[in-house]
Amino acid sequence: MLRRSLRPLFLSNGALQRIPFLSPRSNPPRIFSSSSSSSFENPSPLPAASPQGEGDDKPHDPPPTTATISVDRTGLFNPAPHSHEPSSDSQLVKHLKSIIKFRGGPISVAEYMEEVLTNPTSGFYINRDVFGAEGDFITSPEVSQMFGEMVGVWAMCLWEQMGQPEKVSLIELGPGRGTLMADLLRGTSKFQTFTRSLHIHMVECSPTLQKLQYKTLKCVGEGNTTNDSTASSVSSLGGASVSWHTMLDQCVGEGNTTNDSTASAVSSLGGASVSWHTMLDQVPSGLPTIIIAHEFYDALPVHQFQKASRGWCEKMIDIEEDSKFRFVLSPHPTPSTLLYLMKRFKWAEAEEIGKLEHIELCPKAMDLTQAIAKRLGSDDGGALIIDYGQNGIVSDSLQAIRKHKFVGILDDPGTADLSAYVDFTAIRHSAEEASGDVSVHGPISQSQFLGSLGINFRIEALLQNCTDEQAESLRTGYWRLVGDGEAPFWEGPDEQTPIGMGTRYQVMAIVNRKQCVPVPFQ
Repeated sequence: MLRRSLRPLFLSNGALQRIPFLSPRSNPPRIFSSSSSSSFENPSPLPAASPQGEGDDKPHDPPPTTATISVDRTGLFNPAPHSHEPSSDSQLVKHLKSIIKFRGGPISVAEYMEEVLTNPTSGFYINRDVFGAEGDFITSPEVSQMFGEMVGVWAMCLWEQMGQPEKVSLIELGPGRGTLMADLLRGTSKFQTFTRSLHIHMVECSPTLQKLQYKTLKCVGEGNTTNDSTASSVSSLGGASVSWHTMLDQCVGEGNTTNDSTASAVSSLGGASVSWHTMLDQVPSGLPTIIIAHEFYDALPVHQFQKASRGWCEKMIDIEEDSKFRFVLSPHPTPSTLLYLMKRFKWAEAEEIGKLEHIELCPKAMDLTQAIAKRLGSDDGGALIIDYGQNGIVSDSLQAIRKHKFVGILDDPGTADLSAYVDFTAIRHSAEEASGDVSVHGPISQSQFLGSLGINFRIEALLQNCTDEQAESLRTGYWRLVGDGEAPFWEGPDEQTPIGMGTRYQVMAIVNRKQCVPVPFQ
């Protein structure tokens, strides 16, 4: 089963050290006062413990023998007896439960999603390769080399519209195995003026994926990347400079060792310099910039809201009496309700809102888009966002995928990918509000995007010099990228029928207003 590629860009910094029972992020104001998460709907505060004074070194006279002391223990809190039997819970499940118990109330779906995907020790993306047939889902770059080649065509066209600057920062958010970037560099390797201008920056929080990217780009030199490292290299695919980051808001100079342990390397795919970072802010500013975010936004944590008799309530995650996770509704408005839900309502028609019973919002997608827009507004350039989603409010799309099959969202956290539809309308408004120096184009379908860039001509050229087996793989990959529904030419097993994602995936561009309308959005 196909699925988008995820990776944490803006999710969390893998370099953070976790404190037991505490979330490393800034906790929102405590809204709940229940003594146990199971009584979330009817919170009852814990009785306050009486303070006890400390003694001094002087002896005290014994109390009179006639005095009587009576202690009322009915109000004291009696915790459940501790069990020494081994627990079958994973470390991540124990961590999630400890957060809920420490808070004395449930956590948001966004916080749950962020922990599940990018917890530094047990997150889904942190310590494993989740892509491809042997992983949990397949992404477009893994389907066919043609995808990365077409993205390379788009990037080079934008570079030409920018006036062919001598130095360009090419940033990929959540680059997975590095397949897209490798195909982009191979596809543009004949245009050396373009490839020599590239300084590539990989924003990636997973140490495991950073190592895979290093190998995929055939890097040489210092490839030592850690949770908090920023590494640089050069790719032989086009001679471009490449850098790795994990979030879009990290900013350091190339090759300079900082507190984030910057490392340098070179890719033999083209001699490009490559750098790895853990945050987007680590990527150097000041140069014209091209940003690629393919199947990145869908992995950012979402907040869910549900309409109830008392109004819109945030959907939260709590612990049942049998220690399983469950969904509950907040009894009062949460900070996300007041800050982001109301903001999203301003961008929608009353008729659209009135039809909804559920709403999903991604504050980090809004924040990320604003950071991108400000950077492009000041440094020039453009960003390409490709993901599955819709041009309007998203109702209830959060899903979990394990080994190419859908599973329960709360089922065995950390063993399945979590992702949600992208709200492209929210992206547009976030960019336009952040900077008056950018323009937003799209979304258009992935099929239209790839077709306009010449994927039909590319497959015809590839089919002329390939074996029958390679031809079948090319046709299958082509259909998956641009088709809609099941492939009509398939003669193999029904369960392996290629499913097209050409209309399911949408493409949007954000560019500096000084540029012409980017291809193929004219």
